[in-house]
Amino acid sequence: MKEEKKLGELASTSISGNDISSSVLYVCALAISFAGQYAWVTLLIVALVLFTFRKIYGEVVGALPLNGGAYNALLNTTSKSLASMAACLTLLSYMATAVISANEAMHYLAHLIPSLPVILATVVVLLIFAFLTISGITESARVAIGIFLFHLTTMVVLIGAISVYIFINGFDNLYANWQRPLTFGSIGMAIFFGFAASMLGISGFESSANFVEEQKQGVFPKTLRNMWIVVSVLNPLIAFLAICVMPIPEIKLHSNALLSQIGLVSSGEWLAVIISVDAVLVLSGAVLTSFVGVSGLLERITLDRIMPNFFLKKNKRGSSYRIIILFFLLCLSVLLITKGKVELLAGVYALSFLSVMCLFVIGNMLLKVKRKRLPRPEKATWPALIFAFGAVSCAILGNVLFVPEDPEQPRNIVVFLKYLIPTMLFLVVMLNRTTLLTFLINFIQYLFNPLRKAIEDSNLEIPLRRGVIYMSKALQKSINRINGQEFVFFTKGDNVANLNKVMTYIRNNEHTKKIRIVTVLREGEAVVENLEQDINVLDRMYPEIDIEFIQMKAKFGPELIHELSVKWNIPPNFMFVGSPGDRFPYRIEELGGVRLII
Repeated sequence: MKEEKKLGELASTSISGNDISSSVLYVCALAISFAGQYAWVTLLIVALVLFTFRKIYGEVVGALPLNGGAYNALLNTTSKSLASMAACLTLLSYMATAVISANEAMHYLAHLIPSLPVILATVVVLLIFAFLTISGITESARVAIGIFLFHLTTMVVLIGAISVYIFINGFDNLYANWQRPLTFGSIGMAIFFGFAASMLGISGFESSANFVEEQKQGVFPKTLRNMWIVVSVLNPLIAFLAICVMPIPEIKLHSNALLSQIGLVSSGEWLAVIISVDAVLVLSGAVLTSFVGVSGLLERITLDRIMPNFFLKKNKRGSSYRIIILFFLLCLSVLLITKGKVELLAGVYALSFLSVMCLFVIGNMLLKVKRKRLPRPEKATWPALIFAFGAVSCAILGNVLFVPEDPEQPRNIVVFLKYLIPTMLFLVVMLNRTTLLTFLINFIQYLFNPLRKAIEDSNLEIPLRRGVIYMSKALQKSINRINGQEFVFFTKGDNVANLNKVMTYIRNNEHTKKIRIVTVLREGEAVVENLEQDINVLDRMYPEIDIEFIQMKAKFGPELIHELSVKWNIPPNFMFVGSPGDRFPYRIEELGGVRLII
């Protein structure tokens, strides 16, 4: 992507900000239903937790500024299996976000148009934003900016209207609400469960990391700062103002459209209508965030061969339209399976999003331990990491322990596992597909041998044998095609222990039969002593992988990587390097997706 096509601060903030700022439409009512008059306290705690995540995301994405978020962080610090789990959870989070946001937007619109068919309208919204994303990210950004600015303006008008109402009518509602008994009995339990629920108010914060490659240099940390400011101001302030204007039982009664009701109480029908329109727009904007974020994520995992290469096909605008169509179909299936009862997705939404945040903290910890030399623009402290991990773990625990009031509604963890397990099974199959194909060949031949003896004298023997041979050859051809992908490791003279780590990683995480170990020398430089001998030792240790040692006189950098990628037909994300130090002249993103392995 050309530099002028990349997104600036406003566009990038808007794409992510529509998701995270739309949370004010539901998280205030959610927090009040759990924490009552202390809801604004829980939302302030959430703002504090999010402040620590600014540094965490800033360090990880600053060190590894590639699309994929938590997946990318774990891919470059641990195994592909754990990274795939992060990708799986992120995908579930985006699916739940898109469906819930689109459906909630249409419920708000139904307040303005009572005859609106909500499920059909939700499908139309998903289809519109799928088309927008296919049209290109810059076109999507223009729509996102308009929605984001309108939403912020509407929230400022609402806050002003409520402030005037309180100035005229006083704080009687606040005093009355402060005396009400809490749902969970004690203040501590109310704040605990309120905090667990309120953490949904920061969903969308992770989205910017999933399309960082489409952002101009230096924009990403600014998006984090801007999103934190919006959430830290809007959510606690509006929750506090809500309990100043309405009794808590009435707030719970109007939880699906709380802000519209507050607008109606404080200023009349005109403000309620504006807020409903704003809700439709910004929740639709959250759908756009999901499409943009998932496009970057799924494209990255497809490049890493976790998904079939079929999905990498791009249109003239550079969009991976097959990925977007796949995501649209997944969202459509979820909507139809739940029959529009998107509250069933609440558990998926909460636990998948919080798990992704937790894995991001783990990724940062691993980055500090295993990639110490890797340059990064900022660093999160260990106390901040421990605090963030503990806070998110508490939020996960709160969502797991929560029992719905409706006995017919399943618990969050049950619904979450129903969606997680099939997704994980698909990834397990993709990560182990050569082993499964080999097993299938052996299984077919195992079945054929007894059958052959039974039909030796019949006319079916030859056709059956031909069918078995054909199927076995077809499956073996698929295995050979998968294993035919070559890999490259660039070394400046690693010792045999480091080289063995490289070989172990590739054997355990990649499907291949060949790796090229390349050392790039300047004029006058010589190969490190014993390097060639060490590689020969490794070649004998790993007979299933052909190791080719290559020496070349050149300057190592983006140009050489691109040249070798074209010459050898090996994508840069199948090329590995050790962690560069502070003196390395290039940023990691300039290397075109080269992965860190030791």
